Amino acid sequence: MSEPTGKYSITMPRDIAEAAKARSGPSGLSAYVAAAVARQIERDNLNEIIQVAEAEHGPVTDEEIQSLRDQLSQARHEQTRGRADAA
Repeated sequence: MSEPTGKYSITMPRDIAEAAKARSGPSGLSAYVAAAVARQIERDNLNEIIQVAEAEHGPVTDEEIQSLRDQLSQARHEQTRGRADAA
Protein backbone atom coordinates (compact mmCIF):
# COMPACT_ATOMS: atom_id res chain seq x y z
CA MET A 1 0.00 0.00 0.00
CA SER A 2 1.34 3.44 -0.88
CA GLU A 3 1.80 6.33 1.50
CA PRO A 4 -1.18 8.63 2.11
CA THR A 5 -1.10 11.70 -0.10
CA GLY A 6 -2.35 15.24 0.16
CA LYS A 7 -3.15 17.83 -2.45
CA TYR A 8 -0.98 20.96 -2.44
CA SER A 9 -0.75 24.06 -4.53
CA ILE A 10 2.75 25.21 -5.40
CA THR A 11 4.12 28.05 -7.47
CA MET A 12 7.18 27.65 -9.68
CA PRO A 13 8.60 29.29 -12.77
CA ARG A 14 6.65 28.29 -15.87
CA ASP A 15 9.72 27.06 -17.77
CA ILE A 16 10.64 24.69 -14.92
CA ALA A 17 7.07 23.42 -14.70
CA GLU A 18 6.93 22.78 -18.44
CA ALA A 19 10.28 20.99 -18.44
CA ALA A 20 9.13 18.83 -15.52
CA LYS A 21 5.86 18.01 -17.30
CA ALA A 22 7.77 17.04 -20.43
CA ARG A 23 10.03 14.69 -18.45
CA SER A 24 7.47 13.28 -16.04
CA GLY A 25 6.34 10.49 -18.33
CA PRO A 26 3.46 8.19 -17.50
CA SER A 27 3.77 8.65 -13.73
CA GLY A 28 2.78 12.30 -14.09
CA LEU A 29 3.94 15.64 -12.81
CA SER A 30 2.93 15.03 -9.19
CA ALA A 31 5.08 11.89 -8.93
CA TYR A 32 7.98 13.66 -10.65
CA VAL A 33 7.83 16.62 -8.27
CA ALA A 34 7.43 14.33 -5.23
CA ALA A 35 10.54 12.37 -6.26
CA ALA A 36 12.50 15.62 -6.75
CA VAL A 37 11.47 16.90 -3.33
CA ALA A 38 12.35 13.54 -1.73
CA ARG A 39 15.84 13.73 -3.30
CA GLN A 40 16.28 17.27 -1.99
CA ILE A 41 15.28 16.18 1.52
CA GLU A 42 17.85 13.36 1.34
CA ARG A 43 20.54 15.86 0.28
CA ASP A 44 19.56 18.25 3.09
CA ASN A 45 19.75 15.39 5.62
CA LEU A 46 23.17 14.33 4.32
CA ASN A 47 24.44 17.92 4.52
CA GLU A 48 23.28 18.06 8.15
CA ILE A 49 25.15 14.81 8.91
CA ILE A 50 28.28 16.20 7.24
CA GLN A 51 28.06 19.41 9.28
CA VAL A 52 27.78 17.46 12.53
CA ALA A 53 30.68 15.15 11.59
CA GLU A 54 32.89 18.06 10.52
CA ALA A 55 32.08 19.96 13.72
CA GLU A 56 33.21 16.92 15.72
CA HIS A 57 36.14 15.69 13.59
CA GLY A 58 37.10 18.65 11.42
CA PRO A 59 36.59 19.05 7.69
CA VAL A 60 37.52 16.33 5.23
CA THR A 61 40.55 17.33 3.17
CA ASP A 62 40.79 17.17 -0.61
CA GLU A 63 43.53 14.57 -0.20
CA GLU A 64 41.25 12.33 1.89
CA ILE A 65 38.49 12.64 -0.69
CA GLN A 66 40.88 11.77 -3.52
CA SER A 67 42.23 8.79 -1.58
CA LEU A 68 38.71 7.43 -1.09
CA ARG A 69 37.89 8.00 -4.76
CA ASP A 70 41.03 6.07 -5.71
CA GLN A 71 40.06 3.21 -3.39
CA LEU A 72 36.55 3.09 -4.88
CA SER A 73 37.94 3.11 -8.41
CA GLN A 74 40.33 0.28 -7.56
CA ALA A 75 37.53 -1.77 -5.97
CA ARG A 76 35.33 -1.28 -9.03
CA HIS A 77 38.21 -2.30 -11.30
CA GLU A 78 38.83 -5.46 -9.24
CA GLN A 79 35.12 -6.28 -9.21
CA THR A 80 34.89 -5.90 -12.99
CA ARG A 81 38.02 -8.00 -13.46
CA GLY A 82 36.59 -10.66 -11.13
CA ARG A 83 33.41 -10.90 -13.22
CA ALA A 84 35.45 -11.29 -16.42
CA ASP A 85 37.55 -14.04 -14.81
CA ALA A 86 34.41 -15.90 -13.65
CA ALA A 87 32.86 -15.86 -17.13
